[in-house]
Order: sequence, then C-alpha cells, then structure tokens
Amino acid sequence: MKKKYLIFGATGSIGSSLASQLYEEKKDCHLIGRNKEEVEKLANKLNYSFSISDVLKIDFAKKLSDELVDVEILGIAYCVGSIDIKPFKLTKASDFVSSYVLNLVGVTEIIRNFEDNLKRNKASVVLFSTVAAKKGFVNHSIISSAKSGVEGLTVALAAEFAPNIRVNCIAPSLTKSKMAKNLIKNSKIEESIAKLHPLKRIGEGVDAANLAYFLLSKNSSWITGQIIGVDGGRAAIA
Repeated sequence: MKKKYLIFGATGSIGSSLASQLYEEKKDCHLIGRNKEEVEKLANKLNYSFSISDVLKIDFAKKLSDELVDVEILGIAYCVGSIDIKPFKLTKASDFVSSYVLNLVGVTEIIRNFEDNLKRNKASVVLFSTVAAKKGFVNHSIISSAKSGVEGLTVALAAEFAPNIRVNCIAPSLTKSKMAKNLIKNSKIEESIAKLHPLKRIGEGVDAANLAYFLLSKNSSWITGQIIGVDGGRAAIA
C-alpha cells in the first residue's frame, strides 16, 4: 500500500512550492486541485498522482476517499484559500458563507472522511489562516472571520485528536500568488505593501511551504495546536 502526503490547492504558490520540496526529499504526494490542466502539468513534472476536485462540491471528500482507498496518508496540507476584500457595507451573507465553506468546511469534510487513515499513520494536518485573523485590516471582514474559524478548528481538533493526529496552522501575510496579483498591480504598490512588513518584502510561496514541510515531518513530532505566523513580522511587531 502506498504512503503519501495529500496537498490540496496544489497549484497555488504555497501548494506547488510544498510539492516541489517534498519531491526533492523523495516523499510521495497526491496533488489535488480544481484546474485539470494545471494540476496534471505539475503532477507530471514531479511524477506524482493527482485528483481533480472542487471543495465546494457536495460529496467531494467522499469521492476522493473512495479514489484513495489504497493509500496510507502520512499528512495533509490544506493550502486552499481566498482573498475576499471589500468594504463591509458592500458584503452580502453569501460572501461570508462561500468563504467559510471554502476555507473551513471543506477541510472538515476531508478530515472526517480520512480520520481513521490519519490516526492509523500518526499523521500531521497543516491548515492555513492569515495574518488578518489576529491583526485588524480594513475591508477584511469576510476573510478574517473565515480564517479565524480555521484557527479555532486547529486548536479544537489538536485537542480532540491527540496523541494520534497533530494539527497545526500557518498564518501568512500577503504572498505573491495568482490570487494576489490584483493587489500587487505594479512595483510601486508592491513596494508600499512590502514596507508595511518589518522584513520589508512580500512573502513568497516557499516561505510558508518551508514551515508546512517541517510541520508535516517527524521533526515536528512534539508540536500540535499551534498557530504560527509567516508574515515578515507584521502581526507581532509592525
């Protein structure tokens, strides 16, 4: 039976960086994403198996668990997210519901369907929040509330699953990605946002992927229930 790590949102900047790092360390992965062309291209490059799955679809997790019935899961990285930024007065209830389902409900479905497999393998689960869950930013009510839920889920599941499954969460600041391209429209905007961070740059996917790799590995075997910022210092000292 094959032993693999599952990466959801595998074609994003963090997910793809994590997949490449696991590949370099000769760890086997199964990549999951919505865009078949992008996922297949990355999977072929790294010689990984893959699935096309949309976490917003009903029963997506059950179908995926049926597909991976012969796989022993060493860890899960849920590198799925969204950037929902708008003034509160322009938001709708559906904005909050969609963000909550994408960022939080989707991963609960995944963990529920794979729980026995994860326990059997003393696996690690890595979730993703945002610096905006702890630090107030204008126009961030949708995403900050959804990701705050992810942080609450992290500590709750870490308590419930110990000592069999470790659950941790990474909270990045703005990271260069396809999602963020509209926020970093030119070099002047990028520079101004970079200056808001004590380390004076915007994050790269590899910054969070490095920590995700550590949290998935046995080197972090005494770490669970943690929310760890990878944010250039913005939450703590900006």
